[in-house]
Amino acid sequence: MGRVRMGWRLGVDIGGTFIDFCALDEDSGALRTLKVLTTPADPGREVMEGLGRLQSEHGLDPAAMTAFVHGTTVGINTVIQRKGAPLALFATAGFEDVIELARLRMPDMYSMLCTRADPLVPRDRIFGIGGRILSDGTEAEPLSEDDIRRAAALAKQRGAEGVVIAFLHAWRNPAHEQAAKALLRQVAPDLFVFGSAEVWPVIREYERTTTTVLNGYVHPRVDGYLDRLEGALRERGVPAAPMITKSNGGIMAAALGRTSCVGMLLSGTASGVMGASFLARQAGVANALTLDIGGTSADVALVIEGEPQYGSGEMIGEFPLHVPSVSVTSIGDGGGSIAWVDGFGMLKVGPESAGSTPGPACYGRGGDRATITDAMAVLGFLGHTPLAYSSVAMDRGKAQAVVGRLAQQLGLGLEETAEAIVEVCVSSMFAEVNKLIARYGVDLRDFTLMPFGGAGPMLGCLLARELGMASVMIPRRPGVVSALGGLIADVRNDFIRTLFLDVAAESLPALRAALADLAAQAERWLREEQRFTGAATISLLAEMRYQGQSFELESGIDPAWIESGALDKVAEAFHRQHEAVYAFADRAQPVQLVNLRLVIAGATAPPDFPPEPLAKDQPVPEGMVEVFHDGARRRMPLFLREKLRHGHVFAGPAVVAQEDATTCIPAGFTARCDAYGNLLLEAA
Repeated sequence: MGRVRMGWRLGVDIGGTFIDFCALDEDSGALRTLKVLTTPADPGREVMEGLGRLQSEHGLDPAAMTAFVHGTTVGINTVIQRKGAPLALFATAGFEDVIELARLRMPDMYSMLCTRADPLVPRDRIFGIGGRILSDGTEAEPLSEDDIRRAAALAKQRGAEGVVIAFLHAWRNPAHEQAAKALLRQVAPDLFVFGSAEVWPVIREYERTTTTVLNGYVHPRVDGYLDRLEGALRERGVPAAPMITKSNGGIMAAALGRTSCVGMLLSGTASGVMGASFLARQAGVANALTLDIGGTSADVALVIEGEPQYGSGEMIGEFPLHVPSVSVTSIGDGGGSIAWVDGFGMLKVGPESAGSTPGPACYGRGGDRATITDAMAVLGFLGHTPLAYSSVAMDRGKAQAVVGRLAQQLGLGLEETAEAIVEVCVSSMFAEVNKLIARYGVDLRDFTLMPFGGAGPMLGCLLARELGMASVMIPRRPGVVSALGGLIADVRNDFIRTLFLDVAAESLPALRAALADLAAQAERWLREEQRFTGAATISLLAEMRYQGQSFELESGIDPAWIESGALDKVAEAFHRQHEAVYAFADRAQPVQLVNLRLVIAGATAPPDFPPEPLAKDQPVPEGMVEVFHDGARRRMPLFLREKLRHGHVFAGPAVVAQEDATTCIPAGFTARCDAYGNLLLEAA
C-alpha cells in the first residue's frame, strides 16, 4: 500500500498593494511563495488568481488544502486613511464628549504645534441618551426609549451607517446597552450596531468607547472583504474553513472577524511580528527590532529574548487600541505612500497611499503621484529584475515624470528630490522607533534590525544607519514574512473580567468564581467555536495597582495561586513588576486587582526548515548598476538572491534583487548569508 499523500497549508497576507502567499507542502516540507496585486474593486479575485498560479506553477491542489490562514491590513489601512463607515455614537447624557476629551494628553509632548486627530465620530453625530447605571451596577434612572428613537432618526438624517453604544458603567451592567441595541434593531434595522460591553467590557469610559468606535468604523469594509473572500474560496473548492490572524498574534475562525473586527485590526502586522520572531529564533537572534514596510504603512515592534512583546493601547494611525495585542507601532510610510508639498512648501510623505490601484507611477497602472517606490526607482535601486513575482513591470520613465513635478515645486534636481522623499520617510520611521525604545527602555545596540515586507529591505539599512544599529537581518523571503506568520500562529483568544477587588482573603471566593467562569468561556470558545481538538495552554494575567493609584501594571500569575488561596504570591508578583518598572515597591501597601485576563492558546506545529550546507565558492555579481545615493551617482554590484548560498560574503554598497523584495545595502555594511538563507549585515 502506497504512502498517503498529505495536504497543503496556506498562509496569506492581504495588504493594501499586494497579497502574499506562503504555501507549505506537508508532504515534502517545501515552502512555495508568491505575490499578487490586490484588487480593491473586486476583493477575493486576487485570492483566486494566487491560488491558480500556485496550482499551475507549484502543483498546489486547492481540494487538498488542510489549512487556510490569512492576515489582512484592511482594518488598519481603513483607519490610517480614514475611509471607514460614518458612525453615530450614543452615550449616557452628560458624557457626550468622552472621545473628544480623551485623556487630555498631547499627541507629541515635544512639539509646540501638535494637534489632536479629529475624532472618528463628528460631534453632530454624538447623542446623549437618558438613563443611568451606577458603578455598582444598579439602575438609578431608566433608559429613555424616546431619546433612542429621536437619536436614531437624526443619525440616519446626518448620514450615519452604524451606531456605537457606549453607556456609563456598562462593563458592570450592560442591560441599558442591550435594551438600546434591541430597540435600534426595531426602529432602524438598516443601521449596524455595536455595544461597548460586547466588544471589550472593561472599566474606563474612554478606552471602552474608543475601542468600540474603532470596531464599528472598520466593520463594513472588514465584513464585505471576508464575505467576498469566503465566496472565492468556496468557488475554488477549498475545503478548509478560513482562519484569520488576530491582533494578539493568534488566529481565529474568519467568520468571527465579521463582528470582532477590533480583534483583527493589527491582523497583518501582528502576524508579521510572529513570523519574524520565529525566523529570529531559528537564526539565533535573541533581540530584534522588526520593521514591516508594505504598500501603505511601516510597522515596528520589538522581539526580546526570542518573544514578541504584548500590550494594550497600541496606536492605530492616530488612535489608541485598548485590547491586548502584539505591541506594534504603525505609521503611514509604506512603499506606496504619496509624497506631496504642503502649503508652506515643505515636502511631506503619506499617510495617503496609492495602494495597488492605481499604485506607484512606476508600476504603469495609472498612478500619477510620486510615491516612495517611485523615488527608489528614480534613484536606480529598482527595476533591474522582474518585481513581485512578475506581477508588475517597472517603468522608470513614469517615476521620473511624477517625481519631476515635485522637483519643480521644490526647486531641486530630479534625483535630489527623490533622495529627499526617502530621507523624509526614514526620518518619520526614526522618530517612531525612538518613541518605541523609550517606552521599553532598551538599548538598540543590543538589537538586530529585521526589515521585511515588500519595501522593508529597500529602506531597512538606511534606517539602521540613522539609528546607529550595527546589525541587520534580511529574511530569505522578506516579502512574505507576514504570510509565514499565519502558518505558525496558535489558535488564541483573550477573556477579561473587571473585578475591582483587594488582593485579600475576603476576595478569594469572587476571584475563584471569576477564574472558573473565564476558564469555562475560554474552553467553550476553543473547543466549540473554533473546533480545535489539540493540546491547549492557559495563562493568566492580572492588572493590579496599589490602592490610590490611577493606573495598573500587568503581571503574570499562576492560576494555582488563586485556586489554592496563595494570594500572597499574587501580591508579590505585582510588587516585583512595580519594582522592575519604577525601581521601587511598597510591600506594606494593599494591592488592588482591577482586571483579570485569561489567555487560551491551542498550539500549531511550526514548519521545519533544514539548514543549508556551507558553499565552497563566493558570490559573483550579475553586473553593475548606476545608483544615485548619498548625494552622488555611484556604481554598485547587483546580486541575485537565489544565487546567494550559505557562507557567501560581500561588501556594500550593493543591490540584492529577488522575486519579492529588493535589498539596498549602503557602503559600510558587510553581508553574509547564513544556513537558512538569511542575509546578515554588519556595519563597520
